[in-house]
Amino acid sequence: MKKLGVVLLSGGLDSTTVATLARRQGFDLSAVTVQYGQSHRREINSARQVAQALGLSHRVVDVSFFKDLAWYSALTNPERFPPPLDRAPQGMAENIPLTYVPLRNTFLLTLGAALIESEALHAIEVQGTQPAALEAVLFIAANAIDYSGYPDCRPEYYKAVVETLRLGSKLGIQYGVPLRIETPLINKTKADIVRLAVSIGAPLEYTWSCYLGGSRPCRRCDSCLLRAKGFEEAGVPDPALAEG
Repeated sequence: MKKLGVVLLSGGLDSTTVATLARRQGFDLSAVTVQYGQSHRREINSARQVAQALGLSHRVVDVSFFKDLAWYSALTNPERFPPPLDRAPQGMAENIPLTYVPLRNTFLLTLGAALIESEALHAIEVQGTQPAALEAVLFIAANAIDYSGYPDCRPEYYKAVVETLRLGSKLGIQYGVPLRIETPLINKTKADIVRLAVSIGAPLEYTWSCYLGGSRPCRRCDSCLLRAKGFEEAGVPDPALAEG
C-alpha cells in the first residue's frame, strides 16, 4: 500500500502527538499549518519546529481573511472578546466558549482534504498507482473528552464530514478511494495524550498550547489549564515549561 497522509499541525500538544503517531505508522506525511487570523503567531513558530524535528514536508498557509468572517471569537477578535481565564477544567465543557471559532475545523478540514486529494490524484493519474493500493488519510487532533466544549470535536461530526468529502471528491466518486479522517485522540483524556506522546517520542519541548502570545504560556487560559491538568495527572513534567 502507498500510504499518503496529511496532518493538520497547530504546534500544540495534541497535533504534535498525532503527527508523531502518523509518522511512526509509516505514512508519507505532510503537515499543514494554517494562519487563519488567530491573534498571535507563536503557535505557528512551534509548528515549524515540530515539523522540522519530525522531518515532515511542511506548508504554512496564510488565510488570514478568515478572521473577518469568523469574527465572533476570542481567538480572532481578542480585543473585543477577551479569552476566559482561570476557569475550572470540569466546567469548561458546560457551554461552548468564546474561544470557539465559527466553523474553523470545517474550514481546516477542507483545506487539508484539498491537499491530500491532490497528492492522491497525482499518485493515481501521473505515477500510475492503482487506486486499490492507495490510502489517503487526513489526520486531525480532535478530542471529545478533555476539551472546551467545541461542537466540531465530536465523533458524529467527523462521521458526517467523511461522507461529505467522499461525495464531493473525484478521489471518492471516480476512483472509489475513501478519503479517511483519522482522529486518534478523540476518546483520550489529556493525561492519556501526554502518556502517548512521551511513549512515542513526540517533540513536546517545541509545542505551544496557550491562547495568548508571549514568551511563556499564561497558565490561565482554558488551553493552558487543560494542558497542565494532563501533565499533572500523567505524572510527567511539561518540557515546554523547562527553564533555559
